[in-house]
Amino acid sequence: MTRLMFLAAAVFLLSAPASASQGDKEPVYRDCVKQCVRTNCTGARLRGFQSAQPPYMALTGWTCRDDCRYQCMWTTVGLYQAEGYSVPQFHGKWPFARFLCFEEPASALASLLNGLACLLMLLRYRSAVPRQSPMYHTITAFSLISLNAWFWSTVFHTRDTYLTEKMDYFCASAVILYSIYLCCVRTLGLRRPAISSMVGVLLILAFTSHVSYLTFISFDYGYNMAANATIGMINLFWWLCWCWLNRRILPYWWKCGMVVLLLHGLALLELLDFPPLFWVLDAHAVWHLSTVPVHFLFYSFLIDDSLHLLNTEKPGVKLD
Repeated sequence: MTRLMFLAAAVFLLSAPASASQGDKEPVYRDCVKQCVRTNCTGARLRGFQSAQPPYMALTGWTCRDDCRYQCMWTTVGLYQAEGYSVPQFHGKWPFARFLCFEEPASALASLLNGLACLLMLLRYRSAVPRQSPMYHTITAFSLISLNAWFWSTVFHTRDTYLTEKMDYFCASAVILYSIYLCCVRTLGLRRPAISSMVGVLLILAFTSHVSYLTFISFDYGYNMAANATIGMINLFWWLCWCWLNRRILPYWWKCGMVVLLLHGLALLELLDFPPLFWVLDAHAVWHLSTVPVHFLFYSFLIDDSLHLLNTEKPGVKLD
């Protein structure tokens, strides 16, 4: 549920797709890139670039043309600042100072920390909750899907390519859809397994259709945001309703409610959308860094709830 809430709140608040931006539309930038590629990315100059390139840059797919775009981005930024204009975005992103092979160092680190927090709490969950608990396998599967999403988020912020962008988007969608299944199992499926099975099939079909459309028809950023936001808001209100109905039955209900409110509140950080501080720390990175501690509260709720379900025949108030 954690990565779902991060994404659902953000896409609900933000609507601009990552496409051509002011900086990469500038003639000075485009001419700079063309001249750099023509001069440095052919013949002996290209072989010299490749021989001098650090292995970690080559392994992460940095090409001579990519390096030209990076250098020309800073040339354009310098001209903007010299003329007193605000810093522009390039290809849908703010300019970031590259660290080793990391395009967005702070966001990559934040995604890694979220993944590590998720892994740590999954291990704690598995050590604290017996396998016989009704939600054990569903929560374990959800955690593994979340870990996969944070892995690709880290990779994407390390190196933005066609593949890493798609994997970041698709894996995030998988988390969002599976979180609906998690919510359904907890609120309805424990009493009516057939319902959660049918919902699971529908969600698999929805995910397949979603990925197929974005892959083979059109990678529509607006559609992707709208789809994720819709599912995310459904999941949000579903959990809040469950928390409200169980507030007098389950003493730990507030943890779930707090997680939901925290994640949507922290997502407001994305609205700041400022140029990176020290060319490293932007609003997106601050947002991801702020969500790392939420994993601990969320898994504390999951542990309490799983132990409760294990020790009682009635899982609490049903949401039906």
